Amino acid sequence: MKLVIFGLTVSSSWGNGHATLWRALWCALAQRGHHVVFFEHDVPYYAMHRDVTELPGGHLYLYPNWEAVLPLAKRHLADADVAMVTSYCPDAVVASDLILASPARWRTFYDLDTPVTLARLQAGEAVDYLSPRGLQDFDLVLSFTGGKALAELKTRLGARCVAPLYGGVDPEAHRPGPVVPAYHAALSYLGTYAADRQAVLQRLFLEPARRLPQQRFLIGGALYPPDFPWAANIYFVQHLAPQEHRAFFSSCRLTLNVTRGAMAQMGYCPSGRLFEAAACGAPLLSDWWEGLETFFTLGEEILVAHTAEDTINALQLSDAQLARMSRAARQRTMEEHTATRRAVELETALASTTRG
Repeated sequence: MKLVIFGLTVSSSWGNGHATLWRALWCALAQRGHHVVFFEHDVPYYAMHRDVTELPGGHLYLYPNWEAVLPLAKRHLADADVAMVTSYCPDAVVASDLILASPARWRTFYDLDTPVTLARLQAGEAVDYLSPRGLQDFDLVLSFTGGKALAELKTRLGARCVAPLYGGVDPEAHRPGPVVPAYHAALSYLGTYAADRQAVLQRLFLEPARRLPQQRFLIGGALYPPDFPWAANIYFVQHLAPQEHRAFFSSCRLTLNVTRGAMAQMGYCPSGRLFEAAACGAPLLSDWWEGLETFFTLGEEILVAHTAEDTINALQLSDAQLARMSRAARQRTMEEHTATRRAVELETALASTTRG
């Protein structure tokens, strides 16, 4: 198949979760014989932090404005099998109009931010990547979040056919590696700063760090504000490039996953970082959300924390206990949560969809 995609970014992983997901899925699709064409609006903040300019099995087009890229987009859509627009695409509305008028066999929308989309609608806010007609004209709507979110995409936005498409990991990029001293810590956390994660991060990471001053804690990410409550035993790595994720996760004794508020409330929302960490052999500790147990077995493949005491208790487990859990999580990830598995799931969803 030829897939033509209008998305947020694949060229820069700075401050977003879209790029690494697309890189893994793109490579998996290419390995299965598909061709990917990705259109990305070239914006200054991603240009300053660009870490990919090309991928195998397709073309990445960085364009300055919609008018400039429109003729090229039309040419690629003329023989596309799949035409797709994603959430947070800067030109999502005009791109949606274009693909809905195209001869593509499947016209799709992929919401990688479904809980945020639905929360903004509930609050009466405008969602600038949705047209006034919602999602009713697309043949297939994919969602990074499963569970009740799928039903709400139908009832609130008119989606006719919906399917989950969760994040997946590239086993070549994410696998156990040697410990890097700079990333070694009793507990690590990798994520862009978000205000709606801060309360949970405070409870599950910052408070345990305060109570365990003799242990080393590590945060990697971007956009942390000047007034973030650092402590002497909390170390920081500014914006960790994707090629460093393997070393980061392979070097920690335990790593924490914290879910954004709207996503945790909706449930069935596994972060791509969760699968990356598991693939690298990092023992997993996570906040709880509905559906977590469908991705990892609680207590055997992943630990759940509700309080600071839960985090401290997890840190007191033996190395053997943590290693046993990490092996189980990695095996589960290699079986069920790879980008290749997601590519197959996308093929299946498309095959069961007919054009409206």
